[in-house]
Amino acid sequence: MLVQISFATLAQDVDTVKVKHSFMPTGVRVGTDLISLVRSPYDKTFNGWEVNGDVDFYRYYLAMDYGYWARSYISDSSTYANSGRYWRLGVDVNFLKNDPDRNMFFFGFRYGASTFSEDLSVIKYDPIWGPLSGNYSNVNVKAHWLELTTGLRVRMWKMIWLGYTARLKFGLSTSKTPDMLPHDVPGYGRADESSYWWFNYQIFIRLPVRKSNSALPKK
Repeated sequence: MLVQISFATLAQDVDTVKVKHSFMPTGVRVGTDLISLVRSPYDKTFNGWEVNGDVDFYRYYLAMDYGYWARSYISDSSTYANSGRYWRLGVDVNFLKNDPDRNMFFFGFRYGASTFSEDLSVIKYDPIWGPLSGNYSNVNVKAHWLELTTGLRVRMWKMIWLGYTARLKFGLSTSKTPDMLPHDVPGYGRADESSYWWFNYQIFIRLPVRKSNSALPKK
């Protein structure tokens, strides 16, 4: 009878012990988008790079991105080119709780913004007047949009992490452009798309700040 009471009391004590999680950051991850690095040398229509980073606050990660984007298209009747920089800021929520390696399966939200310029040259062939040309440009266009994100972050070796981020971009808005409508927005994509799917495959280095203290407290 005494043994049963002792085990019951111990079980009750274990159930009532709560893990105290600290919201102080334990590390900073800094990385880059591998797709952009591989795509730039081989895709003649694209040149760009992107830097990614996040900081953990228990299950919540402050995420930041910054990048450069340039596109160019040449056809028989037109030439288009743009270039600009963009950034994103948001929060990811990790649904893998108490993982000692701090691997992530997350959902998140981003606010994105960019500043860019673009040029368009068009040649039209009129049956009477012959070839007619026109040049149009937008300078220092401001754009912003929203994103819903999901993805994985997996520790591969010591400080090296791999992961991907899938993005649903929507709500694009740009500043006034009297000469022509924006065609391609750095960081977003085609301006005539009301929503846009994008995918990043990323490599990170994690720089530890302090050790995690989410272990059970001593009795």
